Amino acid sequence: MVRDKNIVLGVTGSIAVYKAVEVASKLTQEGAKVDVVMTKAAQEFVTPLTFRAITNRPVATEMFDPVSEFSIEHVTLAARADLVVIAPATANVIAKLAGGIADDMLGCTVLATKAPIIVAPAMDANMYQNQITQQNIARLKERGFTFVGPGYGRLATGEIGLGRLADIEEILGTIRQVLGRRGDLAKRRIVVSAGGTQEPMDPVRHISNRSSGKMGYAIAEAARDRGASVVLVSGPTALHPPVGVEVIQVQTAVQMRDAIVDAAKQADALLMAAAVSDYRPAAAAKSKIKKERETLSIELVRNPDILSEVRGDFVRVGFAAESENVVENAKVKLKGKNLDLIVANDITATDSGFGVDTNRVLIVDRQGKVKRLPLLSKLEVAHKVLDRVVELLPKSRGRMKKT
Repeated sequence: MVRDKNIVLGVTGSIAVYKAVEVASKLTQEGAKVDVVMTKAAQEFVTPLTFRAITNRPVATEMFDPVSEFSIEHVTLAARADLVVIAPATANVIAKLAGGIADDMLGCTVLATKAPIIVAPAMDANMYQNQITQQNIARLKERGFTFVGPGYGRLATGEIGLGRLADIEEILGTIRQVLGRRGDLAKRRIVVSAGGTQEPMDPVRHISNRSSGKMGYAIAEAARDRGASVVLVSGPTALHPPVGVEVIQVQTAVQMRDAIVDAAKQADALLMAAAVSDYRPAAAAKSKIKKERETLSIELVRNPDILSEVRGDFVRVGFAAESENVVENAKVKLKGKNLDLIVANDITATDSGFGVDTNRVLIVDRQGKVKRLPLLSKLEVAHKVLDRVVELLPKSRGRMKKT
């Protein structure tokens, strides 16, 4: 969603301006063309040269620059922008934008553009909570501006409160989400499961597996970036919830089944990337099991087969983590669970699968055709899988109502 996009990054006079350098860097690394517009106050914290070195592009600082590469710079930037991001945005700049004031390069660019606009506030907590600031933010939201943050934490004054610039990943996630609104999954509802389930033995122990949830979370992010409305049903993980994704946290297989049955009622596609425990203790002890015996026997019963129980007219994608006969076992699972696709990988490989950021998978369809993918990042794998999902979706728009 970011590659080859023209993004105007507005930088204003907040101590958080140093974080904007990282935003510019990451966007540039992802292939975006980043044009930075700095207010005079922003230049008191970071020099334009810093951003020029990061983006390899000129930085706009003056309304009337005789050596500018553009004849009317703010109009040119505004016209070619795919997105305008203001990070950090001070209370002063937010007030000026709400009032339509265009007395500097940033204000003129925002007023002249038809591109979506994202604003990431950063200021003192009292300034942010001031009724005037809140009214200005409300006015901009009514006009279609997207706000991200602020976060809660330690501020420049040493006080703790609401006013920190949103985390970099939250800003980047919002950028991808906004740019992807017209993607090939726009108006589609995608349900994804992720992570391993935990089946309690007693109040402190459980049966689980090595799943990190990274593959499922990557699918959720990729679907979001392609314009989908995404519901992520997640077992316990150490991962941050993806920006712009509805996350339903569960613990057990039964809880996951119930959440997916409900979420899939209006789904266009279900991708079951979770590593669901096959068995659970027949009864969990009410108090901690003491280490008093040499051996311990626990009766296990089968967990529900979620894919077999979830009914509906949607694309069904399963995942298979196998240690042997990967293709053969994947084909059996695909047929047995009535899947449209199954994504399988060899869990004995050290560079893919559990706990790492890469995966080497094969995709099997209903006709038994096998497509092997090379070692890729899990996000790249997610997009390859979604490419196949898009091919299987009906050509009409999804079940979601237009808003």
